[in-house]
Amino acid sequence: MPILLLVVILGIVEGVTEYLPVSSTGHLILATELMGFDADKWALFNIAIQPGAILAILVLYWRTFRDVLVGLWQREPSAFAFVRNLLVAFIPAVVLGLAIGDYVELLLGNAEVVAWMLIIGGFAILLIERLARPTDSGGVANVTLNHSVGIGLIQCLAMIPGVSRSGATIMGAMAMGVDRKTAAEFSFFLAVPTLSGATALQLYKHGATMDPGTGGWILVGALVSFVVAVAVVKAFVAVIQKFGFAPFAWYRIAAGTAALLWLAAR
Repeated sequence: MPILLLVVILGIVEGVTEYLPVSSTGHLILATELMGFDADKWALFNIAIQPGAILAILVLYWRTFRDVLVGLWQREPSAFAFVRNLLVAFIPAVVLGLAIGDYVELLLGNAEVVAWMLIIGGFAILLIERLARPTDSGGVANVTLNHSVGIGLIQCLAMIPGVSRSGATIMGAMAMGVDRKTAAEFSFFLAVPTLSGATALQLYKHGATMDPGTGGWILVGALVSFVVAVAVVKAFVAVIQKFGFAPFAWYRIAAGTAALLWLAAR
């Protein structure tokens, strides 16, 4: 398969799955394996194209970020609460990532772990959808400090490939009583520092080992993921408000089961 086609496919997979509760890392690992490439060798590329998905959130919610910046300048309590909640939720991932990041990297090429986590995560979503009693939180700035800490701790589960960062944060927030829309937007905004930090750390640690031509492929993959993520995020919010998260849960279970069968048969 031509490298350009692989890069475009991985960019599409990243853009489609980054903000859905289906695990972008898991899907990138499975996609790489399915196309006959070594997932370990493409692990850094899969992380390095995440800025495309980050940019999608900055573009789609530019008014929110503008209002927060203006609010900080004008010392509005809601703006400070918005930033506080995201920072508090971001810190656990920083601490744990620095502490056990090397161990987590060992799992990034393990397709079997991904398959099992897809299945387990699917059943977890169905359970939370049935038991959660979310109320209207009124936006990210109105999420309590305790809930923000809890969301940050739950996000750390996504270091296991296949868990899904967005799925863990959204469902964790809902389990604590945050409404669907606010939970999804909290996850979107939290992705900006989290994905930026993860990308910067991996490039710092392994950037020197990349082939000279890899930078161009990363730009292509990031651009593709940006375009796709813009479309997906818009559709995602509409879907969860109408149908909830059950469709994504059943998809995870089906995809994980299919992956296990494929891995056993190859």
